[in-house]
Amino acid sequence: MTTVLVTGASRGLGLEFTRQYLAEGDAVIAAARDPGAAQSLQQLERDARGRLTLMQVDVANTTSVRRAAARLPGSPIDVLINCAGVMGDERPAIGSIDYDEWLRVLEVNVLGPMRVCEAFLERVAQSDRRLIVTITSGMGSLADNTSGGYIAYRTSKAAVNMAMRTAALDLKPRGIICVVLNPGWVKTDMGGPNAKLSPEQSVSAMRRVISTLGPTDSGRFYNYDGREYPW
Repeated sequence: MTTVLVTGASRGLGLEFTRQYLAEGDAVIAAARDPGAAQSLQQLERDARGRLTLMQVDVANTTSVRRAAARLPGSPIDVLINCAGVMGDERPAIGSIDYDEWLRVLEVNVLGPMRVCEAFLERVAQSDRRLIVTITSGMGSLADNTSGGYIAYRTSKAAVNMAMRTAALDLKPRGIICVVLNPGWVKTDMGGPNAKLSPEQSVSAMRRVISTLGPTDSGRFYNYDGREYPW
């Protein structure tokens, strides 16, 4: 049975990853800032017959992440999915940027995944798959930025792409695979109602990609449909 750790599991893509992996019979560790208030996650726990572990963690807080890792039983983690993220305020143009808000977005979207990777690294290294997947965005692609805006979000995703590319190289001697994955435009609180994909469609497609990833994929940027995405 595969063990999957998912951050940002209380809603959106994180919740859907949790739901789908449980449906496949896998064990899931679902991390959220307040899992006790996440009704959908609580219902999944009741139905999972012991295969779902809820974990309280704030990825923007180093102490919180390390405390969660220390409290978790010491079993291997086959797949770690960094899914927690925030959009930030897309409205300010250059000349009216809220730098405190920008820092908040960077804390969650860049430092958050790295905190989680470091805290759970040894658990991943003990597994057979040794796979770290970070959910990024096409909006973090330099080549694909033709519309501007969303400065905080775009820069955070470009930065986490670089962080994971570097981690892939640094962790190669340990056989750990690091990949960034674009989920597409999805109908979540972040993506809005006009998005093209449902969470079910996006996560189903990403899970197909995840199931095929191996050492030669480490350090790459993939779209949800398996195509490589331009950096």
